[in-house]
Amino acid sequence: MGKNGVQLCSAVGMMVLGAGLLLGAFIAPPSGEIDSSVLVAFGEILTFAGALFGIDYRYRNK
Repeated sequence: MGKNGVQLCSAVGMMVLGAGLLLGAFIAPPSGEIDSSVLVAFGEILTFAGALFGIDYRYRNK
């Protein structure tokens, strides 16, 4: 797996993890450990970073 494969896997992984955290923050009851705003913010950051990696991958290999 070359550099492009690692970039694509990272992009997909960050998108999935970010979306999962966003959904988990809305579904899970507050447990007192991690505030839901932290989960939402981290999920948004991962989703955005994954999208940027995916866009970069798409245009580099066009």
